[in-house]
Amino acid sequence: MTVLNQPMTTTQKHSHADFYKLAVGVFFLTGVGFYTFFDNSSTPQIAFLIFATVVGGYMAMNIGANDVANNMGPAVGSKTMTLASAIVIAALFESSGALIAGGDVVNTIKKGIIEPSLIADTQIFLWIMLSALLGGALWVNIATAVGAPISTTHSIVGGVMGAGIASSGWEIVNWSTMAKISASWVISPLLGGLIAALFLYFIQDRIFHKEDTREAAQKVVPFLIAIMGFAFTTYLALKGVKKLVKFDFTTALAVGAVLSVVTYVISKPLITKAAKQLSNTKQDINKLFTIPLIFAVALLSFAHGANDVANAIGPLAAIYETLQSGLIVKKAPIPVWIMVIGALGIAIGLATYGPKLIKTVGSEITELDQARAWSIAISSAIVVIIASWLGLPVSSTHIAIGGIFGVGYLRYYLYQQYENEIEGVKAHHIKSINEKIVKWSQKREGLEDDNERLRLQNRITAKEQELKNMNGGQIKFTKKEVKKLAKIEKKQYVRHEMLIKIVAAWLVTVPVSAFISAMLYLALVWNFG
Repeated sequence: MTVLNQPMTTTQKHSHADFYKLAVGVFFLTGVGFYTFFDNSSTPQIAFLIFATVVGGYMAMNIGANDVANNMGPAVGSKTMTLASAIVIAALFESSGALIAGGDVVNTIKKGIIEPSLIADTQIFLWIMLSALLGGALWVNIATAVGAPISTTHSIVGGVMGAGIASSGWEIVNWSTMAKISASWVISPLLGGLIAALFLYFIQDRIFHKEDTREAAQKVVPFLIAIMGFAFTTYLALKGVKKLVKFDFTTALAVGAVLSVVTYVISKPLITKAAKQLSNTKQDINKLFTIPLIFAVALLSFAHGANDVANAIGPLAAIYETLQSGLIVKKAPIPVWIMVIGALGIAIGLATYGPKLIKTVGSEITELDQARAWSIAISSAIVVIIASWLGLPVSSTHIAIGGIFGVGYLRYYLYQQYENEIEGVKAHHIKSINEKIVKWSQKREGLEDDNERLRLQNRITAKEQELKNMNGGQIKFTKKEVKKLAKIEKKQYVRHEMLIKIVAAWLVTVPVSAFISAMLYLALVWNFG
């Protein structure tokens, strides 16, 4: 007899959640296809445009699911924001950045990695753009599924390169540009990690290692917020509001300097007032970084939406403009309806599939609190400023992940090392066994009852055997020691298996995306060209 109203198992709940996520995505992409048809019915090759638009929406969803986690993950991992509030704030600011400051013109050949003059005709150009967009989206989707945060910009770069090579041969690629992009794989995470570690070291030294942490925080935190005001104002001036106002580097620095002074004047009395309500503990002082961190991740999301929405809609805008004009264009205007698709796609992808990567970035690499998360956020802005000054291509994804690892490794060396703590528990265990053997041996000598002496000897023999087993790696810890080991495991400073997985994903992003796009190009041309 079937029992009704039984509670769902965990597997059933996951199945239902997966179904709803898929349904939302399918509904969005279906709506994108219908809108494209009704709004552009007179466009040549309308079926091609509809498919390209759906692929653009799919890429936007993948950007939301993967790339946005880099900004929001540390805030969620540090318990500054809940996952739900992070998704709402990220969706709002990513969409705002895309719509308000996403640019009205994009380069059709991302980063200038291939030479458009070597493309034979417009139809080949259309196939290249579509293959690059779909290939890049598929690879981001795969990376998201395995929990690896990657650069969506590099995915599109690989896609354009692969489809370009498949269409016109190796000579179409600008290899010097590709060399610069490859260099960013090293430069971005190293700079992000170094700067995040430096800020955290400064915070530890100037606040948390002082006897009166509250008094130290009242002096130092306003100064740090002023640096944040400078960094984010300059960052947004250079990268976030290019569509609205164009600043040269010197002007952006000047505007940032002015805003940093204003920020200091405003934040100083507020921090002093807030600090008086807190105790002198590290946990309480960390709360002073909560509001600055929320501002930081919101501004990072705005700048990310303004810049990286082009990864989804740039190739789509190129396809649309080429279909309208019949020409291969190096720069294409972005219609508002295409920009809206990009913004909505990012928000929907973030809300449905983003939580997985947010949790990975926020809690599966190293343990974060507000000060550590703030150090990571500020490093992202500063590295972009440095890169703009030096003319270096950097990835916001690589910067953020590098910042997290930088913080983790700093913690590893500042505090007692993970392996040493494990060895300490083992040493204590061995010492305890030896003490029991000595104690029981002395007690045995004073016993006259042979049965008692035999029982005690058996216990001594068992402990001696346990010592022998430990040399072979077999250790039987007490319950208390097991609990202590579990705590050490929980606060492991850097999870090296995550480092290996993420670096591997970074290294293969361009070649794998290129391969997928090349195969798609050949398949599309073979069947429809």
